[in-house]
Amino acid sequence: MTVKVDLDSIDAPIVRQKLSDQVFDRLWAMVQSGELSPGDTLPSERALMERFNVGRPAVREALQSMANKGLITIAHGERSRVNKLTPGIAFDQVDDIAKLLLSTEPSNLENLKQFRKILEAGSIQIAAGNCHASNIAELRALVESQRSKLGQEKAFIEADIAFHVGIAKLTQNPLIQAVTQAMLSWLSAYYKPVLHWQGREDTTLLEHARIVDLLEAGDAAGAQKMMQDHLNRSDPLYEPN
Repeated sequence: MTVKVDLDSIDAPIVRQKLSDQVFDRLWAMVQSGELSPGDTLPSERALMERFNVGRPAVREALQSMANKGLITIAHGERSRVNKLTPGIAFDQVDDIAKLLLSTEPSNLENLKQFRKILEAGSIQIAAGNCHASNIAELRALVESQRSKLGQEKAFIEADIAFHVGIAKLTQNPLIQAVTQAMLSWLSAYYKPVLHWQGREDTTLLEHARIVDLLEAGDAAGAQKMMQDHLNRSDPLYEPN
């Protein structure tokens, strides 16, 4: 039998892996294989120590790494529990890197605004096909909630995000919803309304209400056009710090 050897790997330095990293890899494999499923409690620290033949510090460090990645929840006085993995957890892992990317390279803000237009224009087309009376009522409630935040800049922008995420939810695609939530959260740090026209909040509310009207009428093309106009108008409100 001929054994193929990766010549590049022969000269690669041998790296001694930390015990905690090895425990993490084993726990990861247990989740990946289904041995540990969402909602399951993990074995006790003592059981993990015996299973992997390591000390308590290695187990605790591995569990903390799992928690930092959103894979498990550690509660004081209770056994750790496996979380249900969601797109939101995945985007939480890149949150700090995305913010750093935006802050260190101003052109990425324009890239993000461009991406937003592409994403939300596509999302509203899908949402239009999924809209029912109850969905319209929920969107109108979000508009009214935002109206109640007039004059409260931080609360108003949070309500603005909730409206756009509400439309993303109507796609019934959890990835679209998670991307939209993350994207708008990153953008919100660059919101500069004081530098621009007065009456912007009233204009935003009118446009949001018009989008809902078009969705209710089943006018996907009109809703998409209104969303594009809405985002084009709001573009100048987001500027580099």
